[in-house]
Amino acid sequence: MRATGTWDVGAYRRLGTAGAAAAVAGGWAVGTLPAHDPWGLWVPHGPAATAAGYALAYGGLTLLVVSWWLYGRAGASVRHSLVTLVWWAAPFVLAPPLYSADVYSYIAQGAMVLEGHDVYSVGPSVLDPAGPGGDAAASVGGHWTETPAPYGPFFLVLAKGVAWVTGGTIVPAVLGLRIIALGALALIAWALLQLAREHGRSGSAALWLGALNPLLLMHVVGGIHNDGLMAGLMLAGVVLALRGRWITGAVLIGLAAMVKSPAALALLFVGVVVGRAATGPLVRRVAKGLLPGLAAGAVAVLATLLGGTGFGWLGTQGVAGRIHTALSVSSDLGLGLGHLLRLLFGTDPDPVRSAVQNLGLLVALVLIAVLARRSWTGRTEPVHALGLALLALVALSPMVQPWYLLWGTAVIAATACDGRVRNVVTVLSAGLVHETQPSGSTPPYGFVLAGLTCAVGFLLLRRDAAVPDAVRVPGPRRPEHVGTDTGADAGTGTGTEADVWTGTH
Repeated sequence: MRATGTWDVGAYRRLGTAGAAAAVAGGWAVGTLPAHDPWGLWVPHGPAATAAGYALAYGGLTLLVVSWWLYGRAGASVRHSLVTLVWWAAPFVLAPPLYSADVYSYIAQGAMVLEGHDVYSVGPSVLDPAGPGGDAAASVGGHWTETPAPYGPFFLVLAKGVAWVTGGTIVPAVLGLRIIALGALALIAWALLQLAREHGRSGSAALWLGALNPLLLMHVVGGIHNDGLMAGLMLAGVVLALRGRWITGAVLIGLAAMVKSPAALALLFVGVVVGRAATGPLVRRVAKGLLPGLAAGAVAVLATLLGGTGFGWLGTQGVAGRIHTALSVSSDLGLGLGHLLRLLFGTDPDPVRSAVQNLGLLVALVLIAVLARRSWTGRTEPVHALGLALLALVALSPMVQPWYLLWGTAVIAATACDGRVRNVVTVLSAGLVHETQPSGSTPPYGFVLAGLTCAVGFLLLRRDAAVPDAVRVPGPRRPEHVGTDTGADAGTGTGTEADVWTGTH
């Protein structure tokens, strides 16, 4: 068994579970509690409980992050990592919503579809406060109350089903959507192992960064963000496409895009895979590379028609960009430049901010095109290029939330051959968990905590790099070790496993 000092992977598993349990216990007092819970379970408990809740939530979260970091250096097997994933996710299952109020929007929008409202033209405020989804609508964050849904028809149909089964009652509706999130987590874990095998990487290292990641546990299981479902369907579609089943793969990616539109980016790189595998002249190979996109487009049309929500989703993909988030570099630069020009020349800052945001998106599109070109010519593996493209899209998007990092991280976790990229997403994952309060707000000190955590992370990586024999953050597995990662003993590493978790990747 690999150990760090007197600690082993089992100890880190237990330590992380304790951290997750403490974070959830604090969340019962300071989580994203609903405006009204008819069951009386998720309600405020007074100043003393609030103070204790914050202490537990932040202490537990920090313990989970530290355990995750050390677990990645201890050499766990795939089986042990999967069991650890269950242990760490379990405390979040019955918790109130944590770190975001988005789940209330999902419930309200499902109720809107159930009642026949056009979710792409009006917001949750149209719901009757005394009717199904009324409590959820009252709990939606202020700027989302009047905002049309930016999500695709497939997800809204799922939300509609949850609203119908539960009558929109807060506790069962939240738990119903969490079941979907747990299914997405299982799909992500499966796809990570398959992608790691396809690319000759370490399955345990892929699970560590892509599934055990505290940012994912917080925001997909705790916060119930539908980004987990998007990522799971997208990754599963990519796996099938790599194995020659590109039609089925394109269907899954199309469904992922009908949850959130960024998943459609996978079609470009799946098209590269299909086109490169084709024979004949260039025109024929390019034409075949377009077929996955056409199949996914047919899925989008069919999902829209069957869902009965209409094609309004085509016009609401930019609504999130109207809301400023401090993690968006292009929005920050545009806002700063706009206010500077207003001081100097008295101009309106909004057009300046929009121009800079559009410029950021243009740069992202150029980078994506370059990555697609490199993957077509064989200079970069297409799936790895997809991960880099998703990271570029997030970095240059007009709206960035901490959990958006997960879009590309799951792909990078299973394909990364560049230690620098992997290290950056590792450190950012550890840092961004501190940016958001359990209540969903983003206080200034959250950015300070995130910055300090990132600084410590990079210092630790730099220290390890300076010591040739140090055990490092898990990296990609070399092809000759692929078969050794599925060890028979849940808590036992092997000599070859140890080689994977060290080195200079």
